Amino acid sequence: MKVLSHLRKRLVTATTAVALAASSAFVPSALAADTIKWKVQSHWPSSSSSYQDSLVRLKKIIEERTDGRLQLDLFEDGALFKAKETFNAVGRGIVQMGTISPAYAQDKMSLAGIASGLPFAFRNVWEAAYFHKNLGFEDMLREEAAKHGVYYSTDKVYPTEMVIKEPVNSWEDFTKLKIRSSGAMQKFLTEAGAAASYLPGGELYPALSSGVVDGAHWGAAQGASSMGLYEVAKHHVKPALNIAGTDAFIVNQKALDKLPEDIRKVVIDALDEQFWFRTNEYQYQEQIALAKAMEEHGVKVNTLPEDVQARLAKAAQKTWHEEAKRSDNAAKAVQQLRTFLTDLGYL
Repeated sequence: MKVLSHLRKRLVTATTAVALAASSAFVPSALAADTIKWKVQSHWPSSSSSYQDSLVRLKKIIEERTDGRLQLDLFEDGALFKAKETFNAVGRGIVQMGTISPAYAQDKMSLAGIASGLPFAFRNVWEAAYFHKNLGFEDMLREEAAKHGVYYSTDKVYPTEMVIKEPVNSWEDFTKLKIRSSGAMQKFLTEAGAAASYLPGGELYPALSSGVVDGAHWGAAQGASSMGLYEVAKHHVKPALNIAGTDAFIVNQKALDKLPEDIRKVVIDALDEQFWFRTNEYQYQEQIALAKAMEEHGVKVNTLPEDVQARLAKAAQKTWHEEAKRSDNAAKAVQQLRTFLTDLGYL
């Protein structure tokens, strides 16, 4: 009997061990099945400061707050497709998320030109942030993007400032410039008298160094520094051409809706927080980047002559008028902008 009892105990122990082993083997696979992976196509090259400070930052926050249940697989500019194709790709669900300049979505969103920046409008960053978040412009953008199955969220608002190889000391100097630009800004600079053309971020440095273009804007001091533009362009132009939400995150709405409720809230909250964090951080980093460029690369600030500024401001009004004609929504947004700037004493 003792032998039989001993055999029974060994059988129970072995059976329990097998059950535990099977259970422990099952748990990781179950957890793996619960992990959601999103592809994210960026319009930023990996060398761009915003790729690290905006996109990589958001990835870390989302993955930390979801305990790794949502993971973002990042692709730099051009890795999957061209930057101007990203909006359509996200809307169709080819990738779940992307970053774009709203200028790349002008064929889909009538407010895209305004979002990418009306020239010579805001004078301070806080004004642009207030217009987006407090006066409802961000909500208007989201409503337009939603018609294409896209959730839209501005990454930050910041100044767009040119770097050029030779200083502008007169209107004639300005009209001789060949400038890399995009969206409404490209149209404005061309109509103002310069020759502006679009180039992808990856082609910007070689175009500037070889003389294909004389100047460019990629954000402001921080963007120019991260792209190495100060190596070949020693003049940083003031004042800002515009202050706007020139970068944005876009998310496929169906992919967002499919997320478990808690993860979906993490994504939306992280995007909203991103706007304020990056807007403030960017201004701090701007001052540091410009000071460093002046010290290490001999960069000089080229403040445009008053007559050049006056001509550009006059040309800007035409751009505002043209953007307002794109839709009722655009007309409403431009009128809100005019009212806001009038209240501030600028118009």
